[in-house]
Amino acid sequence: MAFLPPSTNHEYRGADVSVVFLGLCAVLTLVPGAIHSFLPDGGAGVIAHLDVGGRAALVRALFACEGATQLAFGLGMMAVALRYRPLTPLFLALVVVERGLMSLQGWVLLPPPNGHHPPEHFASPVTAILALAFLALALRPGRR
Repeated sequence: MAFLPPSTNHEYRGADVSVVFLGLCAVLTLVPGAIHSFLPDGGAGVIAHLDVGGRAALVRALFACEGATQLAFGLGMMAVALRYRPLTPLFLALVVVERGLMSLQGWVLLPPPNGHHPPEHFASPVTAILALAFLALALRPGRR
């Protein structure tokens, strides 16, 4: 038995542009995942401009944990975009849920106390809307 089963790309009937968008989402998830996992401060100070005070170790640990989940999700999205395209609608729906929740948390439920929004707070609502549009395209029966 191989590590990965054979590709199922030939079974995908949705829009190719949805697969491309999912691949882009994978890259744009893997990069922050690497930053959160491997940057000395996880990006908390350098990117998000958070004043971590005496809690730097805790913040770093939380950012590293987030980075680990981003790396795993990003690798899953990349596998779907490259080898298992029939799962594109499922993964686009997961992107909608993830980015929708991130938007709700960043702008409504847990806005930053210092008023400075990290770049992800601006990208998440746009990504959620785009993922919803590409999900609709992925679900439309198209080619044979």
